[in-house]
This record gives sequence, structure tokens and C-alpha cells, in this order.
Amino acid sequence: MTNENGDLRGVDWTFNAWGGLVDGLYFPWDKDDRVAQKVTELEHADRYRLDDFILEGGSIHVDGEGTLITTEECLLSEGRNSQLSKEQIENVLKEYLNLDKVIWLKRGIYNDETNGHVDNIANFVKPGVVALAWTDDKNDPQYEISKENYDILSNATDAKGRKIQVEKLYVPKPVTITKEESEGVDAVDGTLPRQEGDRLAASYVNYYTANGGIVFPEFGDPNDEKAKETLQRLYPDRQIVGVPAREILLGGGNIHCITQQVPAGR
Repeated sequence: MTNENGDLRGVDWTFNAWGGLVDGLYFPWDKDDRVAQKVTELEHADRYRLDDFILEGGSIHVDGEGTLITTEECLLSEGRNSQLSKEQIENVLKEYLNLDKVIWLKRGIYNDETNGHVDNIANFVKPGVVALAWTDDKNDPQYEISKENYDILSNATDAKGRKIQVEKLYVPKPVTITKEESEGVDAVDGTLPRQEGDRLAASYVNYYTANGGIVFPEFGDPNDEKAKETLQRLYPDRQIVGVPAREILLGGGNIHCITQQVPAGR
């Protein structure tokens, strides 16, 4: 984060492998929890450490002007900050991220093992504009989730009082694990298996916004090109670059999940 003077500081939230002993994805995670400290040291940046608040970068999106979006499915999950109420969680976010407003969506992408990280279903294009993962197929479990979030966003205003403009970014057809992929994963006790036929949480919203460019996931699907066209319309001044991302998806998450922006500071 930066303050009004351009000073850089990192927020070192506690990490517990997306749910700890309740529904986390592996154990132990103590070394993983030290990554944020290491990164801030490499960047020669100060940091805030929160020993009593669990959060992952993919579970929140901010617009840079005081508004945050997240999902209840994730931030209110039992394995994260169950000792806190929704209001208390919101207050911590406001204090440490300099926010004025939190917009709560209900759920994330269907079958997302992170308890519905917001970065897989919705992202700020710019203040007042949000890209939302979408399908027109009413028989797809994703439809109900996306429609619910569309209604929430369409009726919301941001910290500056603007109505949210929602842009639909169509998901690929369901991506499922092949037999070969399933057999190519070494199962470790205490982790979620990758079994043939399981549906993966594929979404083009899981893209990374860089200086001058957008890096978005491709799935070998006809909607790859449609996603590129939509992103080019939403980001006319940026180069849109697609990256084959099935292997990342197989591991869980996607482009945005495995990246972390660092403000330039002063």
C-alpha cells in the first residue's frame, strides 16, 4: 500500500492455507505465513503484521478510491475469522486498507476451493466499473451465483456515491480434470485430491492488471477470444495478453492468484 505521501508499506495478514484446520487445503502452513515478511524485506518496505486476522490477497479487490469488494462465502467462512462478526471484519478491513465502503457479494465461482475468492468472480476495471464472471446457461450452477452477484453490484454504490456499472465476462464451458491429469498429480495426505471429472473453477476474471497491459488466462475454449475482445474494450489503452493457464488452474487458482502487484511508491 501507499499513503498520501507515496510511502510504501505492506500489510502482512495471517495465512492459514485457506481455512486452517476447518477446511484448509493443506498442513502445515507456517513457512507460507512468512512469505509476506520476506517479500516486504526484499522490497525494503515497512509492514503491518496482523497476528489475529486471516486474509489472502485474492479474497479482496479494491478500487483505489475507498471501495472494497469481497464475498461472504470467503471472509465469513468458519476457518478464517470466526471469532469476529461481519461488522468487526469490515472494520479491520477499513482500518488497514484505508477504506470507506465494503460491498459484500454472496458467493464466488462455483466449486472454488478457496471458499469463493472474489478475484475469480469480480474485479474492478476502474472505480465504478466491475467485471463479473457470467454465463447465460441457466442450467449451470454458476448462473444463479453470477445473477445474485450481478443484482448486488447493480444496486450498489461505491465510496464516492457512484452506481456500479457491471460488465459481463463470460466463463469458458466447464473445465474438468482429465484422467491423465488426475494420474499426474502426486496426492499428499491432508490435501485435496485432483480426481478425473472434477470441475475446475475456470474464470477469465482471474486476470492481472499491469502497467500498460492485462494478462488473462486462456483455456483452449471458444470464449478465449471473446474474453480478449471484452477486455480490450474495457481496457482500450492496455495490451491484452492471453496465457495458456490450464496447468495453473489444475493446481488451483489462476493468473491473479499467483501474482501480487507492488505500488511504485515515491
